[in-house]
Amino acid sequence: MPQRHPRPRPGHAPVRPASAPKDPTETLRGILELTPAAPDPVTGQVRFTGTTPRQTHGRVFGGQVLAQALAAASRTVPAARSAHSLHGYFIRPGDALQPITFTVETLRDGRSFSVRRVLASQKEKAILALTCSFQEPAGSALDHQVAMPEGVPRPEDLPTTADVLGAINHPVAQEWAWSRPFDIRHVTPAIYVEPAAETENCNMVWMKTFTPLADDPALHLAALTYASDYTLLEPILRQHGVAWIQPGMSVASLDHAMWFHRPARVDQWLLYVQDSPSAQGARGLGTGAVFTEDGTLVATVAQEGMIRLPEGAAARRARARGAAQRMALRTVLRRSWRR
Repeated sequence: MPQRHPRPRPGHAPVRPASAPKDPTETLRGILELTPAAPDPVTGQVRFTGTTPRQTHGRVFGGQVLAQALAAASRTVPAARSAHSLHGYFIRPGDALQPITFTVETLRDGRSFSVRRVLASQKEKAILALTCSFQEPAGSALDHQVAMPEGVPRPEDLPTTADVLGAINHPVAQEWAWSRPFDIRHVTPAIYVEPAAETENCNMVWMKTFTPLADDPALHLAALTYASDYTLLEPILRQHGVAWIQPGMSVASLDHAMWFHRPARVDQWLLYVQDSPSAQGARGLGTGAVFTEDGTLVATVAQEGMIRLPEGAAARRARARGAAQRMALRTVLRRSWRR
């Protein structure tokens, strides 16, 4: 039986705060507008500088630094060569108050492929190491893909993140509800506040930017990279009955890989289908496939994340705090949705 989404009654949707951006996607445009910097004084390697919008928790979103690193690399290859894969390691948390330097190393420019290595750093300390490859357009007699799941509800029939979190007066909830540059809609009820009603190691979301982006394929690839980091660890949380507000939980992305199969626009609806084949040793693996509305597979994604939960007496205290939090939030949401 399909799970019902809690959502506001008609006419009772949360109201966008005056402080919230009118167009959250404009933030993404600014993030991906890197500034050329002086070459590395020792190696002569090309460098760019990127900035971070205000973050409630003070850390750089992993998808942001991945997208900026890919954008930096894209500026150093011929325009005809499009990114087909990337592999990145998150080395240490980024400080949202500090600019990020992206140093691009040319590893190879061949007849068909170009390979770049990008080091993202703050105060001369690495926060991300990314290797990515670009390819000239090529035809092939070999072409197949997995099928998109059938019977998935349309995004227009699903609640927005603002519907789910907009009434919660907490800085993180308000940021996620109103300031994220992508419209994210969960196919089954989101696990921001409540654990999944049924434990399963899968998760699906529809996503797109709120407003159109320019007709630049490299920009859309970087934006897709940004969005790919949003919900990829959620299949792990769903499998173990955990919500994002779980007290005492510590989550961090460790690495991220993407393969870009076919062109797509991120300002049109994309279905992100995710699962988790394994979790162990405080690490969980999430994999995902991204489809257009017509079922075209455009990208495959994989990420391993660190997920630590309290143990022993700390776990018992966390369960009690979590139950109290959920009860309080249910009261807030009922009042805002039904008044």
